[in-house]
Amino acid sequence: MGGYADSEEWADIVPIAQDDGGPNPLAAIAYTDEYIEAMSYLRAVMANNERSDRALELTTDIIAMNPAHYTVWLYRASILSSLDKDPIAELSWLEKISLKHLKNYQIWQHRQVIMSSLSSLPRTELPFLTRMLTKDAKNYHVWSYRLWLVRHFSLWDSELPYIETLLRNDVRNNSVWNHRWFVVFGREELPFKQQSLPEKEIVDREAEFAKKAIMEAPQNQSAWNYLRGVLRKAEKPITELKDFAGEFADLDKEDEIKSTHALDLLADIYIEEKKKDKAERVLKLLANRYDPIRKSYWIYKRDSLHLDGVKA
Repeated sequence: MGGYADSEEWADIVPIAQDDGGPNPLAAIAYTDEYIEAMSYLRAVMANNERSDRALELTTDIIAMNPAHYTVWLYRASILSSLDKDPIAELSWLEKISLKHLKNYQIWQHRQVIMSSLSSLPRTELPFLTRMLTKDAKNYHVWSYRLWLVRHFSLWDSELPYIETLLRNDVRNNSVWNHRWFVVFGREELPFKQQSLPEKEIVDREAEFAKKAIMEAPQNQSAWNYLRGVLRKAEKPITELKDFAGEFADLDKEDEIKSTHALDLLADIYIEEKKKDKAERVLKLLANRYDPIRKSYWIYKRDSLHLDGVKA
């Protein structure tokens, strides 16, 4: 599209120029002539509260030039609703833009608005998200949208196989671990749900899953954090992980430490057990040998030990 001033379709519209504060603005943005013209017609139709096919095409034109213009997206959504446009066609149009502008959050907010009008999940939606995550496996906007999708369409039970496929491909993908947590435990955290401890079989399954991932990649912080979270969710003490952590951080073999995260966990376990000397020994290992890049943090943690009646 373009050339609105010369179009008979737009002859009835008096464009509204952008007010930059006078004839000599302090810091005017160097828009293209095409964008300036399109925006002047957008202001006019928005001032008239127009909901029409030509206004919809105008938003298409502007989004092509500036896909981050949230006001245009909002106006477009209102037009689609007023004209009762096909939401599936809109989703299809969005796919091309999404694949071109991977980090644009306005696109995903608009997609969520459109998807909210549907009573069931379109069969093309999950394959499309797979394509998006293939391009960027840690795209925050895509994962946030997928979290919403799971909750909105109650995809809790069907999501785990996909998650496990992704973790087999990259066990260190913290975005997938975060998504797994939401799928496994998020249902119980919904506002209308009674808060309760997760079932034992779920806790055991998730703990075992995390342990297997750690065995595969001992220096993978995501799996260690997940394992800690599972025990915290079940209100179990971290001391239950003492033997497991010891498999990767045997203090009798200081030259053979396999994981700094195991050392970190052991330090917390010793603090929990009020064994200050052992906790300090582990924290010194982290500070001086195995994680010196965070030496200041480990020293701070060591100096922050305030334990009464500790054992040596």
